[in-house]
Amino acid sequence: MIAQSMAIMEFLDETVPEPPLLPADAHGRARVRMLSQMIACEVHPVNNLRILNALKERYGADDAEVGAWFRHWVNATFEPLEKMLAESPQTGAFCHGDTPGMADICLVGQVTNNKRFDVDMTPYPVIQRINDACMELEAFRKAAPMNQPDAE
Repeated sequence: MIAQSMAIMEFLDETVPEPPLLPADAHGRARVRMLSQMIACEVHPVNNLRILNALKERYGADDAEVGAWFRHWVNATFEPLEKMLAESPQTGAFCHGDTPGMADICLVGQVTNNKRFDVDMTPYPVIQRINDACMELEAFRKAAPMNQPDAE
């Protein structure tokens, strides 16, 4: 068994070559890993359900406070992420170039979670544009949480 999204994506990239989730060049792979880890390692750990539930159970946070926590940590990472994506010539239709990859998978997952907590995406036009480009692809639409057999 392989657990953890980043490890699973790296495994898939190494064992299922098409479509690649990482670029062929070392610098491109490092950039995509950096973008992916900004979301998977900075935003997600403090905003996963285990943490959000602990805020309620251990510290008595109400729904409004949990939402404020969630939005704070998203914005703390999305602000520099938006700037990096907007300023880099390596950003194309997707986070890195014109084909989706690992960073786009992380980004779409986070933007999907953001909707549950009413994160204002207005300050993040590049992130929103990339998310929209991903959601035009059948693979991303099929993978959406609401399209899973266990969706509530």
